[in-house]
Amino acid sequence: MLADNLREVQKNIEKACEKSHRNSEEVTLIAVSKTKPVEILQEAYDAGARFFGENKVQEITAKYPELPKDIHWHMIGHLQRNKIKYIIDKVDMIHSVDSLRLAEAIEHEAAKHDLVMPILLEVNVAEEDTKFGLKMDEVVPLLEKISDFSHIQVEGLMTIAPFVDDPEENRQVFRDLKQLSVDIGKKNINNINMRVLSMGMTGDYQVAVEEGATMVRVGTGIFGARNYAV
Repeated sequence: MLADNLREVQKNIEKACEKSHRNSEEVTLIAVSKTKPVEILQEAYDAGARFFGENKVQEITAKYPELPKDIHWHMIGHLQRNKIKYIIDKVDMIHSVDSLRLAEAIEHEAAKHDLVMPILLEVNVAEEDTKFGLKMDEVVPLLEKISDFSHIQVEGLMTIAPFVDDPEENRQVFRDLKQLSVDIGKKNINNINMRVLSMGMTGDYQVAVEEGATMVRVGTGIFGARNYAV
């Protein structure tokens, strides 16, 4: 069933790309594996998944040694500065950078490991009180402050859109983030790329792809309902 779910999501991504005249190879599917045990992740891996997203540091550190080494791990949840050191050499990208202090802490830990960490700035486009993220007008000032950091590389933006019954309600959110990335790209800020737009989840990823997402984060659509008891 999991393999069928994975195929179905990939097929939906291809349809959304076709509708918006995009190449489906531009879109990376991140299987959001939070709360799922290693056995289930292995099943997803066997079905072809290679990009996995986790919300918690402790889940990455627990699963990382148990699974194949060609998995690309993405930290997609809120990240505390004192936990960066546990994942800095394990993840391919951190999606949830929303403050100068967090960026500085990642820079510091990455320097210790002599690596450059790709990051995304998390933007709270809808300005929901319950969500982390920068306001739209806070993004450029932060980029200008961190553009000369030598151990992080800003690759784009991420947002978590509101939970809605009708995915069309989130189309403007995705459109706004895409426009922000285009506007930033035109500024040619040193060391800043806007090649990644991480937006869209199980309920609205097709709309997100139509509006320019290059990464979609799908959990329930692949793995089924989360186990909130974990």
